[in-house]
Amino acid sequence: MDNALLRERAALLRRLHDRTRILVLPNAWDVASARVVEKAGFPAIATSSAGVAAVLGYADGERISRAEMLEMVARIARAVRVPVTADLEAGYGGAAQTVEAALQAGAVGMNLEDAAAGGGLVPIAAQVEQIKAARAAADRAGVPFVINARTDVYLARIGEEQGRFAHAVERARAWLAAGADCAFVPGVRDADTIGRLVRAIDGPINILAGPGTPDVPTLAALGVARVSAGSATMRAALTAGLRAAEEMRDRGTYAFAENILTHAEVNALLTPAK
Repeated sequence: MDNALLRERAALLRRLHDRTRILVLPNAWDVASARVVEKAGFPAIATSSAGVAAVLGYADGERISRAEMLEMVARIARAVRVPVTADLEAGYGGAAQTVEAALQAGAVGMNLEDAAAGGGLVPIAAQVEQIKAARAAADRAGVPFVINARTDVYLARIGEEQGRFAHAVERARAWLAAGADCAFVPGVRDADTIGRLVRAIDGPINILAGPGTPDVPTLAALGVARVSAGSATMRAALTAGLRAAEEMRDRGTYAFAENILTHAEVNALLTPAK
């Protein structure tokens, strides 16, 4: 993908974070799922690192190599006409090199998390340097690459519950000051805390959707810039496959095959437009 197209897609993705509307991202994990999301009318594709890893036979948590992860990202980016932002976990040991590789793959944004390899969180100062390095790499390429910097304070239940809000705000503010475009705070589901985070961070924030998360209109009213599903969409698809297998095993019936995409529709979904 040439730099002009990368710049165009990156600029569009950045505009989608301007908080004039909420960016909704049902994450994809392969080309077919990305095309489904695009066909449904979403303006961008976000990949799920756990989803891509699972497709290729790995558990989540940087057990898959950066090269294998980005090979799938590249396949997705070639197959769609909308911006692709890739979940690249903790940056695979070097955020600058990972941004360069992501751009080569056709991605114009990335998630960068602060979970430490041995548990806990990367120190703030060290993570700030990773975000600055990522931003510098994008600037050298001349692409307004969108960095969605994540903190796992809530998701990993770091520290005492009463201290998590201030801890998450401190980290999110530091990420934005270091050059991130959006702060990702997964693990928060109650509307009051989400609203307080939006006001305290005072920048675009991403919420991870799941059971109990406020619906999209409510999140939009709270000022959330972006909501994504993470690996939930992939797990929903696997669950549907498991239920189909169980139906055939236990009842010998095929109700699961009613009202699904036809063979021809899937082929059409994956046939490049002329």
